[in-house]
Amino acid sequence: MPFAPTLILTYTFVSLLVATTLVRIWLARRHVTHVQANRNQVPAAFKDSIALDAHQKAADYSTAKTKLVIIETVVQALLLAALTLGGGLQWIDDIWHNMLPTQEIIRGALVICSAMLVSSAIDLPFEYYKTFVVDETFGFNKMTPAMFFSDLIKHSLVGLALGAPILFAALWLMQGAGQYWWLYLWVIWSVFNLVMLAVYPTFIAPLFNKFSPLKDENLKQRIETLLTKCGFKSQGLFVMDGSSRSSHGNAYFTGFGASKRVVFFDTLLERLNVDEIEAVLAHELGHFKHHHVIKRIVMLFSISFLGLALLGWLINQPWFYTGLGVTQISNYMALILFLLVSPIFLFLLRPMMASYSRKNEFEADDYAANHASAKDLVKALVKLYRDNASTLTPDPLHSAFYDSHPPASIRISKLAAYTS
Repeated sequence: MPFAPTLILTYTFVSLLVATTLVRIWLARRHVTHVQANRNQVPAAFKDSIALDAHQKAADYSTAKTKLVIIETVVQALLLAALTLGGGLQWIDDIWHNMLPTQEIIRGALVICSAMLVSSAIDLPFEYYKTFVVDETFGFNKMTPAMFFSDLIKHSLVGLALGAPILFAALWLMQGAGQYWWLYLWVIWSVFNLVMLAVYPTFIAPLFNKFSPLKDENLKQRIETLLTKCGFKSQGLFVMDGSSRSSHGNAYFTGFGASKRVVFFDTLLERLNVDEIEAVLAHELGHFKHHHVIKRIVMLFSISFLGLALLGWLINQPWFYTGLGVTQISNYMALILFLLVSPIFLFLLRPMMASYSRKNEFEADDYAANHASAKDLVKALVKLYRDNASTLTPDPLHSAFYDSHPPASIRISKLAAYTS
């Protein structure tokens, strides 16, 4: 039966799209119900450090964000169905084909950019609502509409400047590099990502935020002592003006190789004392000492290798196109189809990835407890949970699917063992 592979792919895709959408909605509703059910009582481990009104604010903030995600999930599923089986991609392709009948690489780039533009346009109202309604309501937003759209334009221009060469390289290789085009593309993509890790802190991040050297000499000395103790060499210690956009606080390492930087949000420095900042930094150093960044890079490159190898096979299968609503077979259509539908087929891997990430967080906490103060890290985390309105009572199943960090109660209880 010649159409069997096409029908199998179509039915499989529809089934997975419906199933993943329903599961995501079900998980979100579970999360809202669980958070609201625990809204009026602070967990025992936090009764002495977080007031009931702060706990309720976190519950309501988490609920508001999750309800928005439910709507966004439905809209994204409908958009994906419209672009694929609904003929949206084929319609976009027909328009550009009529305008550029002979320029396949340019036409392909324009088709892909058009599809991405449509997707971004659908996502934009949700981003705007989250920033200016949800975050504004709970006192986190510091952005103005002008700043929001300025960032949007900057991100778009930077994405175009960086993504266009890779996209044209991909389409050129797919057209003329033979059956191993995917391997050559994987090499180029991997090198590009390594270069980006090195240049991002110095050349790209400053386009969106201001970074200034850490001026607090006492804190600077404590941090440099800890860095030396842990064998970490950085390009410098910097403070980022996170308060210009949000009142959320954080600290992180950025860069790769000689370009590594330690970055603190100014909001973090305002809320934590020196001992607590040192403990938070020790946690971040734990990621460095356990090679979590390198492991993630290796994992990312391995997944991309397998994905491109699969695409290298699918590109020659007519049913891959027709099964997803595309009638005109082309290299660029294979690429955009693969990018659009692969998350649906990989959705069930999310709990595994989240579990791996939480394992890394526990390892980093253990390192911090052994090289700084577990008690101070607990104090810092409690302040961050409170000030960032992070719910203390997430639904366990929702957390297992999505949360890259362990639930607050579990994380604090493990750290408390070091102080007992």
